[in-house]
Amino acid sequence: MADSQLFCVAEERSGHCAVVDGNFLYVWGGYVSIEDNEVYLPNDEIWTYDIDSGLCFILLIYEQEMKPTFGRKSPTLKGNHLHHVINFPAGYIKTGSRHSPASASRVAGTTGSRHHTREEQIFWGWHNDVHIFDTKTQTWFQPEIKGGVPPQPRAAHTCAVLGNKGYIFGGRVLQTRMNDLHYLNLDTWTWSGRITINGESPKHRSWHTLTPIADDKLFLCGGLSADNIPLSDGWIHNVTTNCWKQLTHLPKTRPRLWHTACLGKENEIMVFGGSKDDLLALDTGHCNDLLIFQTQPYSLLRSCLDCIGKNSIMLESQISLLPPKLLQQVLKKITFWAAANHREEQRVQKEETENKYQWISSN
Repeated sequence: MADSQLFCVAEERSGHCAVVDGNFLYVWGGYVSIEDNEVYLPNDEIWTYDIDSGLCFILLIYEQEMKPTFGRKSPTLKGNHLHHVINFPAGYIKTGSRHSPASASRVAGTTGSRHHTREEQIFWGWHNDVHIFDTKTQTWFQPEIKGGVPPQPRAAHTCAVLGNKGYIFGGRVLQTRMNDLHYLNLDTWTWSGRITINGESPKHRSWHTLTPIADDKLFLCGGLSADNIPLSDGWIHNVTTNCWKQLTHLPKTRPRLWHTACLGKENEIMVFGGSKDDLLALDTGHCNDLLIFQTQPYSLLRSCLDCIGKNSIMLESQISLLPPKLLQQVLKKITFWAAANHREEQRVQKEETENKYQWISSN
Protein backbone atom coordinates (compact mmCIF):
# COMPACT_ATOMS: atom_id res chain seq x y z
CA MET A 1 0.00 0.00 0.00
CA ALA A 2 1.10 3.62 -0.42
CA ASP A 3 1.42 5.18 3.02
CA SER A 4 2.21 8.82 2.26
CA GLN A 5 3.79 11.14 -0.23
CA LEU A 6 6.33 13.72 0.85
CA PHE A 7 8.33 16.39 -0.94
CA CYS A 8 12.01 16.57 -0.13
CA VAL A 9 13.92 19.83 -0.64
CA ALA A 10 16.85 18.11 -2.34
CA GLU A 11 17.37 19.16 -5.93
CA GLU A 12 15.64 17.26 -8.71
CA ARG A 13 17.80 14.45 -10.09
CA SER A 14 18.06 11.06 -11.76
CA GLY A 15 20.81 8.46 -11.77
CA HIS A 16 21.85 9.26 -8.20
CA CYS A 17 22.77 7.09 -5.20
CA ALA A 18 20.86 6.85 -1.92
CA VAL A 19 21.19 4.90 1.31
CA VAL A 20 19.30 4.78 4.62
CA ASP A 21 21.30 4.67 7.85
CA GLY A 22 19.30 4.81 11.07
CA ASN A 23 17.06 7.88 11.02
CA PHE A 24 18.57 9.43 7.91
CA LEU A 25 18.29 9.07 4.14
CA TYR A 26 21.46 10.19 2.34
CA VAL A 27 21.38 11.23 -1.34
CA TRP A 28 24.45 11.83 -3.52
CA GLY A 29 25.17 12.67 -7.14
CA GLY A 30 22.98 12.34 -10.20
CA TYR A 31 22.14 14.78 -12.97
CA VAL A 32 19.40 17.08 -14.26
CA SER A 33 18.64 18.53 -17.69
CA ILE A 34 18.76 22.30 -18.16
CA GLU A 35 18.00 23.72 -21.61
CA ASP A 36 18.81 20.41 -23.32
CA ASN A 37 22.12 20.09 -21.45
CA GLU A 38 22.97 17.34 -18.99
CA VAL A 39 24.17 19.00 -15.78
CA TYR A 40 25.90 16.77 -13.25
CA LEU A 41 25.22 17.72 -9.64
CA PRO A 42 28.13 18.52 -7.29
CA ASN A 43 30.01 15.47 -6.06
CA ASP A 44 31.00 17.09 -2.76
CA GLU A 45 27.44 17.43 -1.43
CA ILE A 46 25.35 14.83 0.38
CA TRP A 47 21.71 15.74 0.89
CA THR A 48 20.44 14.37 4.19
CA TYR A 49 16.78 13.76 5.01
CA ASP A 50 15.76 13.29 8.65
CA ILE A 51 13.11 10.55 8.50
CA ASP A 52 11.61 11.47 11.88
CA SER A 53 11.31 15.24 11.45
CA GLY A 54 10.91 15.42 7.66
CA LEU A 55 13.63 18.09 7.38
CA CYS A 56 16.58 18.17 4.94
CA PHE A 57 20.07 19.64 5.16
CA ILE A 58 23.31 19.43 3.18
CA LEU A 59 26.57 17.77 4.22
CA LEU A 60 29.64 19.14 2.47
CA ILE A 61 32.58 16.81 1.90
CA TYR A 62 36.10 18.00 1.23
CA GLU A 63 39.61 16.61 1.45
CA GLN A 64 41.90 17.69 4.23
CA GLU A 65 45.57 17.33 3.37
CA MET A 66 46.80 18.06 6.90
CA LYS A 67 46.74 15.72 9.89
CA PRO A 68 43.74 13.34 9.59
CA THR A 69 40.94 14.42 11.93
CA PHE A 70 37.19 14.14 12.11
CA GLY A 71 35.15 17.17 13.08
CA ARG A 72 32.10 19.26 12.30
CA LYS A 73 31.95 23.00 11.91
CA SER A 74 28.95 25.05 12.93
CA PRO A 75 25.99 24.98 10.54
CA THR A 76 25.89 27.78 7.97
CA LEU A 77 23.22 28.89 5.53
CA LYS A 78 23.58 28.33 1.79
CA GLY A 79 20.62 29.84 0.00
CA ASN A 80 17.56 28.50 1.79
CA HIS A 81 19.24 25.36 3.04
CA LEU A 82 20.98 24.51 6.28
CA HIS A 83 24.58 23.71 5.41
CA HIS A 84 26.94 21.50 7.44
CA VAL A 85 30.63 21.09 6.64
CA ILE A 86 32.28 17.75 7.40
CA ASN A 87 36.05 17.27 7.57
CA PHE A 88 37.28 13.89 6.33
CA PRO A 89 40.93 12.82 6.27
CA ALA A 90 42.49 12.74 2.81
CA GLY A 91 41.89 9.41 1.16
CA TYR A 92 38.88 8.53 3.30
CA ILE A 93 36.48 9.94 0.73
CA LYS A 94 38.11 11.02 -2.49
CA THR A 95 36.39 13.86 -4.31
CA GLY A 96 37.47 15.63 -7.46
CA SER A 97 36.61 19.06 -8.74
CA ARG A 98 33.25 20.39 -7.59
CA HIS A 99 32.05 20.35 -11.19
CA SER A 100 33.40 16.95 -12.18
CA PRO A 101 30.73 14.43 -13.29
CA ALA A 102 29.10 12.66 -10.34
CA SER A 103 29.05 8.97 -11.16
CA ALA A 104 26.06 6.99 -9.88
CA SER A 105 27.29 3.55 -10.93
CA ARG A 106 26.88 0.51 -8.71
CA VAL A 107 29.75 -0.10 -6.29
CA ALA A 108 29.51 -3.83 -6.83
CA GLY A 109 27.91 -4.81 -10.09
CA THR A 110 26.96 -7.77 -12.21
CA THR A 111 26.51 -7.26 -15.94
CA GLY A 112 26.07 -3.94 -17.72
CA SER A 113 27.12 -1.92 -20.74
CA ARG A 114 30.65 -0.74 -21.34
CA HIS A 115 32.42 1.29 -24.01
CA HIS A 116 35.83 0.56 -25.44
CA THR A 117 38.08 3.12 -27.13
CA ARG A 118 40.30 2.13 -30.04
CA GLU A 119 41.92 4.73 -32.25
CA GLU A 120 39.50 7.37 -30.91
CA GLN A 121 36.44 5.27 -31.81
CA ILE A 122 33.90 4.24 -29.21
CA PHE A 123 32.25 0.81 -29.33
CA TRP A 124 29.39 -0.02 -27.00
CA GLY A 125 29.00 -3.55 -25.75
CA TRP A 126 26.73 -5.55 -23.45
CA HIS A 127 28.27 -7.59 -20.63
CA ASN A 128 27.35 -10.19 -18.02
CA ASP A 129 30.59 -10.36 -16.05
CA VAL A 130 30.75 -9.96 -12.26
CA HIS A 131 32.97 -7.51 -10.36
CA ILE A 132 33.17 -7.13 -6.57
CA PHE A 133 34.46 -4.17 -4.55
CA ASP A 134 36.01 -5.11 -1.19
CA THR A 135 35.18 -2.24 1.19
CA LYS A 136 37.87 -3.30 3.68
CA THR A 137 40.80 -3.41 1.24
CA GLN A 138 39.23 -0.84 -1.12
CA THR A 139 40.06 -2.99 -4.12
CA TRP A 140 38.13 -4.54 -7.01
CA PHE A 141 38.34 -8.19 -7.97
CA GLN A 142 36.58 -10.45 -10.44
CA PRO A 143 35.47 -13.79 -8.97
CA GLU A 144 35.71 -17.00 -10.96
CA ILE A 145 32.20 -18.14 -11.88
CA LYS A 146 32.05 -21.90 -11.31
CA GLY A 147 28.94 -22.83 -13.30
CA GLY A 148 25.27 -22.41 -14.06
CA VAL A 149 23.61 -20.45 -16.85
CA PRO A 150 24.30 -16.70 -16.53
CA PRO A 151 21.84 -13.98 -17.58
CA GLN A 152 22.17 -12.58 -21.08
CA PRO A 153 24.50 -9.56 -21.31
CA ARG A 154 22.46 -6.47 -20.43
CA ALA A 155 22.29 -2.98 -18.95
CA ALA A 156 19.87 -0.87 -16.84
CA HIS A 157 18.91 -3.94 -14.79
CA THR A 158 18.79 -4.06 -11.01
CA CYS A 159 20.46 -6.15 -8.29
CA ALA A 160 19.59 -7.07 -4.71
CA VAL A 161 21.16 -9.38 -2.12
CA LEU A 162 19.18 -11.77 0.09
CA GLY A 163 21.27 -14.01 2.31
CA ASN A 164 23.96 -15.60 0.16
CA LYS A 165 22.24 -14.89 -3.15
CA GLY A 166 22.56 -11.91 -5.45
CA TYR A 167 19.38 -11.44 -7.52
CA ILE A 168 19.19 -9.85 -10.98
CA PHE A 169 15.90 -8.69 -12.54
CA GLY A 170 15.08 -7.29 -15.95
CA GLY A 171 17.12 -4.73 -17.82
CA ARG A 172 17.80 -3.96 -21.44
CA VAL A 173 19.18 -6.59 -23.84
CA LEU A 174 20.02 -4.93 -27.16
CA GLN A 175 16.72 -3.46 -28.42
CA THR A 176 14.40 -5.22 -25.98
CA ARG A 177 13.73 -5.21 -22.25
CA MET A 178 13.47 -8.22 -19.97
CA ASN A 179 11.44 -9.45 -16.99
CA ASP A 180 13.57 -12.47 -16.10
CA LEU A 181 14.87 -13.21 -12.60
CA HIS A 182 18.21 -14.89 -11.84
CA TYR A 183 20.43 -15.28 -8.80
CA LEU A 184 24.13 -15.81 -8.25
CA ASN A 185 25.08 -18.00 -5.27
CA LEU A 186 27.74 -15.91 -3.51
CA ASP A 187 29.19 -18.95 -1.71
CA THR A 188 29.60 -21.29 -4.68
CA TRP A 189 29.73 -18.62 -7.43
CA THR A 190 27.19 -20.47 -9.57
CA TRP A 191 24.28 -19.01 -11.50
CA SER A 192 20.73 -20.27 -11.03
CA GLY A 193 19.66 -19.90 -14.64
CA ARG A 194 16.32 -18.18 -15.31
CA ILE A 195 14.04 -18.79 -12.31
CA THR A 196 10.66 -20.32 -13.13
CA ILE A 197 7.89 -18.05 -11.82
CA ASN A 198 4.62 -19.40 -10.47
CA GLY A 199 1.77 -17.22 -11.67
CA GLU A 200 1.79 -13.66 -13.01
CA SER A 201 5.02 -11.72 -13.64
CA PRO A 202 5.74 -7.98 -13.87
CA LYS A 203 6.11 -6.30 -17.24
CA HIS A 204 9.44 -6.24 -19.05
CA ARG A 205 11.39 -3.17 -17.94
CA SER A 206 14.67 -1.34 -17.35
CA TRP A 207 15.79 1.50 -15.02
CA HIS A 208 13.75 0.03 -12.15
CA THR A 209 14.70 -0.83 -8.54
CA LEU A 210 14.71 -4.09 -6.57
CA THR A 211 14.91 -3.78 -2.78
CA PRO A 212 15.12 -6.50 -0.08
CA ILE A 213 12.30 -6.01 2.44
CA ALA A 214 12.48 -9.30 4.40
CA ASP A 215 14.57 -12.48 4.56
CA ASP A 216 12.58 -13.92 1.66
CA LYS A 217 11.02 -10.93 -0.15
CA LEU A 218 12.05 -8.38 -2.77
CA PHE A 219 10.22 -5.16 -3.71
CA LEU A 220 10.19 -4.15 -7.40
CA CYS A 221 9.31 -0.54 -8.25
CA GLY A 222 8.80 1.40 -11.47
CA GLY A 223 11.07 1.51 -14.50
CA LEU A 224 10.61 1.95 -18.23
CA SER A 225 8.47 -0.63 -20.04
CA ALA A 226 9.25 -2.42 -23.31
CA ASP A 227 7.03 0.09 -25.14
CA ASN A 228 8.83 3.06 -23.51
CA ILE A 229 6.11 3.86 -20.94
CA PRO A 230 7.28 5.07 -17.48
CA LEU A 231 5.87 2.66 -14.87
CA SER A 232 4.33 3.37 -11.46
CA ASP A 233 3.64 -0.21 -10.38
CA GLY A 234 5.05 -2.12 -7.42
CA TRP A 235 5.51 -5.86 -6.92
CA ILE A 236 6.68 -8.12 -4.11
CA HIS A 237 8.52 -11.34 -4.97
CA ASN A 238 8.63 -14.26 -2.52
CA VAL A 239 11.86 -16.18 -3.17
CA THR A 240 10.52 -19.22 -1.30
CA THR A 241 7.39 -19.69 -3.42
CA ASN A 242 8.78 -17.94 -6.54
CA CYS A 243 5.58 -15.89 -6.82
CA TRP A 244 5.11 -12.21 -7.67
CA LYS A 245 2.30 -10.22 -6.04
CA GLN A 246 1.30 -6.82 -7.41
CA LEU A 247 0.46 -4.04 -4.96
CA THR A 248 -2.87 -2.42 -5.78
CA HIS A 249 -2.90 0.85 -3.79
CA LEU A 250 -0.06 2.73 -5.45
CA PRO A 251 -0.23 6.30 -6.83
CA LYS A 252 -0.80 5.76 -10.56
CA THR A 253 0.14 9.36 -11.35
CA ARG A 254 3.68 9.06 -9.97
CA PRO A 255 5.71 6.91 -12.40
CA ARG A 256 9.41 6.59 -11.68
CA LEU A 257 12.49 5.35 -13.51
CA TRP A 258 16.21 5.70 -12.76
CA HIS A 259 15.24 6.47 -9.16
CA THR A 260 16.51 4.99 -5.89
CA ALA A 261 14.60 2.84 -3.38
CA CYS A 262 15.83 2.18 0.16
CA LEU A 263 14.44 0.21 3.08
CA GLY A 264 13.48 2.37 6.06
CA LYS A 265 13.74 1.47 9.72
CA GLU A 266 10.13 0.19 9.84
CA ASN A 267 10.31 -1.75 6.57
CA GLU A 268 8.85 1.07 4.50
CA ILE A 269 10.30 1.63 1.01
CA MET A 270 11.63 5.15 0.43
CA VAL A 271 11.65 5.99 -3.29
CA PHE A 272 13.46 9.22 -4.10
CA GLY A 273 13.97 11.21 -7.28
CA GLY A 274 14.32 9.70 -10.73
CA SER A 275 12.41 10.68 -13.85
CA LYS A 276 8.71 10.56 -14.68
CA ASP A 277 9.36 10.67 -18.45
CA ASP A 278 10.90 8.42 -21.08
CA LEU A 279 14.52 9.57 -20.77
CA LEU A 280 15.26 8.37 -24.29
CA ALA A 281 12.70 10.78 -25.78
CA LEU A 282 12.06 13.57 -23.22
CA ASP A 283 14.80 14.15 -20.66
CA THR A 284 13.09 16.86 -18.59
CA GLY A 285 10.95 15.06 -16.01
CA HIS A 286 13.45 14.77 -13.14
CA CYS A 287 11.82 14.61 -9.70
CA ASN A 288 12.72 15.58 -6.14
CA ASP A 289 9.81 14.07 -4.25
CA LEU A 290 10.03 11.20 -1.80
CA LEU A 291 7.43 8.43 -2.03
CA ILE A 292 6.86 6.15 0.96
CA PHE A 293 5.50 2.64 0.40
CA GLN A 294 4.38 0.79 3.53
CA THR A 295 4.94 -2.96 3.23
CA GLN A 296 3.66 -3.94 6.68
CA PRO A 297 1.64 -2.33 9.49
CA TYR A 298 3.54 0.27 11.49
CA SER A 299 4.24 -0.31 15.16
CA LEU A 300 1.69 0.93 17.69
CA LEU A 301 4.15 3.60 18.84
CA ARG A 302 4.66 4.88 15.30
CA SER A 303 0.90 4.96 14.66
CA CYS A 304 0.28 6.91 17.89
CA LEU A 305 3.06 9.40 17.13
CA ASP A 306 1.63 10.02 13.65
CA CYS A 307 -1.86 10.53 15.10
CA ILE A 308 -0.58 13.08 17.61
CA GLY A 309 1.53 14.82 14.96
CA LYS A 310 -1.45 15.18 12.60
CA ASN A 311 -3.72 16.48 15.40
CA SER A 312 -1.24 18.58 17.38
CA ILE A 313 -3.44 21.68 17.46
CA MET A 314 -6.35 19.79 19.03
CA LEU A 315 -4.01 18.09 21.55
CA GLU A 316 -1.85 21.15 22.25
CA SER A 317 -2.80 21.47 25.94
CA GLN A 318 -1.95 17.82 26.67
CA ILE A 319 1.29 17.37 24.74
CA SER A 320 3.40 19.20 27.33
CA LEU A 321 2.35 16.61 29.95
CA LEU A 322 4.21 13.78 28.18
CA PRO A 323 7.43 12.32 29.61
CA PRO A 324 10.56 14.07 28.24
CA LYS A 325 11.75 11.21 26.00
CA LEU A 326 8.32 10.67 24.48
CA LEU A 327 7.84 14.43 24.16
CA GLN A 328 10.94 14.70 21.95
CA GLN A 329 9.54 12.02 19.63
CA VAL A 330 6.18 13.79 19.47
CA LEU A 331 7.78 17.16 18.67
CA LYS A 332 9.66 15.57 15.77
CA LYS A 333 6.42 14.13 14.41
CA ILE A 334 4.70 17.51 14.73
CA THR A 335 7.52 19.03 12.68
CA PHE A 336 7.28 16.15 10.20
CA TRP A 337 3.57 16.59 9.48
CA ALA A 338 3.80 20.39 9.44
CA ALA A 339 6.55 20.11 6.81
CA ALA A 340 4.58 17.50 4.85
CA ASN A 341 1.43 19.64 4.84
CA HIS A 342 3.39 22.73 3.79
CA ARG A 343 5.01 20.89 0.87
CA GLU A 344 1.66 19.49 -0.20
CA GLU A 345 0.20 23.00 -0.23
CA GLN A 346 3.14 24.16 -2.35
CA ARG A 347 2.62 21.28 -4.77
CA VAL A 348 -1.09 22.05 -5.16
CA GLN A 349 -0.37 25.76 -5.74
CA LYS A 350 2.28 24.91 -8.33
CA GLU A 351 -0.06 22.56 -10.19
CA GLU A 352 -2.87 25.13 -10.14
CA THR A 353 -0.50 27.78 -11.53
CA GLU A 354 0.75 25.45 -14.27
CA ASN A 355 -2.82 24.47 -15.21
CA LYS A 356 -3.79 28.15 -15.35
CA TYR A 357 -0.93 28.97 -17.71
CA GLN A 358 -1.77 25.96 -19.88
CA TRP A 359 -5.39 27.10 -20.10
CA ILE A 360 -4.35 30.65 -21.00
CA SER A 361 -1.91 29.47 -23.68
CA SER A 362 -4.48 27.12 -25.20
CA ASN A 363 -7.10 29.87 -25.41
